[in-house]
Amino acid sequence: MILYNVTVKIDLDVHDLWLRWMKEEHIPRVMETGCFVDSKLYRVLEENTTDGITYAFQYFANDISSYFDYKEHHAERLKKEGLDMFPGKFTAFRTLLKEV
Repeated sequence: MILYNVTVKIDLDVHDLWLRWMKEEHIPRVMETGCFVDSKLYRVLEENTTDGITYAFQYFANDISSYFDYKEHHAERLKKEGLDMFPGKFTAFRTLLKEV
């Protein structure tokens, strides 16, 4: 199992709109690619949220080729949607992990 983790810190002034968009539009679009078999959404528990709230989005693929299919054919388009809708309002980093 391959885990593609996207950690995002979103500014407070757009948080509610962004979270609704992620749940109702972005995550379903990622799953519609067929590259992942499951997804999970977690809020990172941290003491200081004055400059934003952090989330971890996890997408599970059966194998590495499914992840590379996503990266090659879908990732840039889906990433651009978020950048266009919420410019300068979040920071993100991505991690690829393999179950051992």
